Amino acid sequence: MKKLAPFFISCLLLVGAAACNDASKTAESAPDNVSQNPASPAAQTTQEAKQDAQSELRRRQLNQDIRAREQRNNTTGGDADRATGDLASEVRSKLEANIPDGQLTVAADQQGNVTVNGTVNNQDQYNKIQPLAKEIKGVKNVVNKAVVAKPQQ
Repeated sequence: MKKLAPFFISCLLLVGAAACNDASKTAESAPDNVSQNPASPAAQTTQEAKQDAQSELRRRQLNQDIRAREQRNNTTGGDADRATGDLASEVRSKLEANIPDGQLTVAADQQGNVTVNGTVNNQDQYNKIQPLAKEIKGVKNVVNKAVVAKPQQ
């Protein structure tokens, strides 16, 4: 037993030394610009990620997230104590889930006023903004400053 302990310790040291033999990557070995980056996603990968973000599963996840926030808000005092960032985030999630390809930003204030800016692809999407935002508890007024613009190819 006395001879096995030094043997195991020396084996561990040998394995550790071999593992440390590889030079670690540093900023010196990083590419100088994006065009040198071989890991840039392909256009197909980007499109697949975009479709996934707008899928029915993602829409359900966002709606569950909104419900969870509402429950948390109700246990912490309701509308009176709601943070404006939380309100804006919930409205943004609701719009993201229900308006595909929209490029919208959301701002909220303490009184429950929500301002939506950005672009949508068609008039139907534009018309959805106010009713969807009003579905979020705590939203009193929606100012829709979004514009309808065809997506650029």
